Formats: sequence, C-alpha cells, structure tokens
Amino acid sequence: MRNAILTGGTGMLGLALTRLLIQKGIRVAVLVNPASPRKNNIQSDPLVEMIECGLSDLGQAKARLKEEDYDAFFHFGWEGTFGDARDDMYLQTRNINHTLDAVKLAAELGCSVFVGAGSQAEYGRVSGRLTPDMKTEPENGYGIAKLCAGRMSRIACQRQGMRHIWVRVLSTYGPFDGMHTMVASGIRQLLLGEPPSYTKGEQMWDYLYCDDAANAFYLSALKGRDGAVYCLGSGKARPLKEYITEIRDIVSPGAEIRLGERPYAKGQVMYLCADITALREDTGFKPETPFKEGVIETLRWIRKNEGL
Repeated sequence: MRNAILTGGTGMLGLALTRLLIQKGIRVAVLVNPASPRKNNIQSDPLVEMIECGLSDLGQAKARLKEEDYDAFFHFGWEGTFGDARDDMYLQTRNINHTLDAVKLAAELGCSVFVGAGSQAEYGRVSGRLTPDMKTEPENGYGIAKLCAGRMSRIACQRQGMRHIWVRVLSTYGPFDGMHTMVASGIRQLLLGEPPSYTKGEQMWDYLYCDDAANAFYLSALKGRDGAVYCLGSGKARPLKEYITEIRDIVSPGAEIRLGERPYAKGQVMYLCADITALREDTGFKPETPFKEGVIETLRWIRKNEGL
C-alpha cells in the first residue's frame, strides 16, 4: 500500500488511522467536511493531503486530489451517529447513498480494496458474542442503514472488481473521542470534580482502544478476505461498572461515582462482545493496548487539549 484515501478523517478512528498510515510511510488523502470544527486535529505531515469535501460532494473529490492513483479506500464518514439522529430515516438513508458514492470514487481512483466501517447496531440486541455470520436484526435507523450500506457497497465493489471488507465496530475509545461517550465524559467530569452518574453498570461490555482499531482497519485492507465481514472489539467483555471504577481510580482515586442513579435506556443492550476469530485468522490482528493504558492516554489528551 502506497496511497490511501479516507472519509470521516476528523473522527477518532479516522484520525487514528491517519496517524498509523503516516508511521507506515503511506501517503493519505483525508476528505473532510468543510464546516467541521475538528479539521485542525488532522496531523500536519508531508504525507497527508487534506481535501475539503463533504459526503454529499464525493463526486467532485477526484478533481481536487493531487494524486490520481490510490490503493485503498477507507470509509468512516457517516452523519447522525448518536442521539435522535440515529432514527432520522431520511438522514440515515442519505448515508447509504454516500457509501455508494464512496465506492464509485474508489473505483475512479484505481483502488483495489474498499474498507467500510460498520457497526454492532447492525445486529440489534443479542445475548452472545457477535460473529460475522450471526443473524442481523437492527432496531434503529442507524443500524438498518449501516447494514444496507454494507451489503449494497459489497455488490457495488464486486461490479467494479474491488475487494470489499466491512468492519463492524463495537465500542472504541481514546484521544479525540466524542464528548458524549462513556469513557470521555466520565474522565471530563472527574477532572472537573463532578461525580459522574451511571446506570447500575451491569452490562457486559467490550472496549477497544482507537489505535488498535486503526490497526485492524489497516490489516483488513492488506490481508482481509474479499467479501468478509469482521467484528471489531477486544474479544473480551467485562461488567461496565468495572470499567467505570477503573477510570475513577486512574483519574481521581476515591472520587464519588454514582452507579445506579440513571435508569437503563429503553432497549438497552446488556451484552456486547466481539468474536474476533475471523479477523485474527485472516489478518493477524490482535489487540495490544490494555484498558488502563488506553485510559491514561485519553486522560493525557483531554488534559492537554482542554486544559483540565
């Protein structure tokens, strides 16, 4: 791989993959929303070309790129990833079109592989480990659209002669994580001296550090099986309250945390864990960052960037 291109470059995983590609000496074109307040987070490097191009304008991206030939296309870009927007059906349907536009652009740029970011939301609620061939019963517009985008883009790639890999991401965390997530919001509240409130934390959960997730996407592009769906997580689940307590012990030992103060959300997923067997066997991927180490890195980033 010499040249790569990605959408969603200002998100946590897009930023992590960009850092990894730079380390590998790979040139990377990062397509970003012109209105994104996070553009400055993209690493400045001779190997990086930042192109202001929203998801609705992917058809115009080729004319704005310096390079004409690329090897791999990574599609992270997605609108409406949390809150009520997940059930905005018109918005989620647009994301399917954006994904197909991304496949078309990848083909025009000569890419040999298209790697898309799917989601555990494609499965709905399940009680066991998530496997690539498990029945999918998404319960919200976001999950339905991700499932549709994955399947449609696979067919589109087949017609273009491109390898297609769909990586269903579970829960990731790390620097540049969104403010609404459990890990980042908990760290911020503890730094501010505010006791964070949670559910009872009985959910069994699988967390993966962003740099490990980025490596999984990179390895999938290099070695992933054409047409494969991979579940991406650490492969291990722990009660959520254990993660919460560990965050507290790292950030502010002895601080109050309010477990059980919040009710479980309607339709709360109570078990989330990835079976990473196929991903490991096909690509050699294995998680390397312990949760504690990842939290420490996230804490450093929040302190540095937010002055807490």
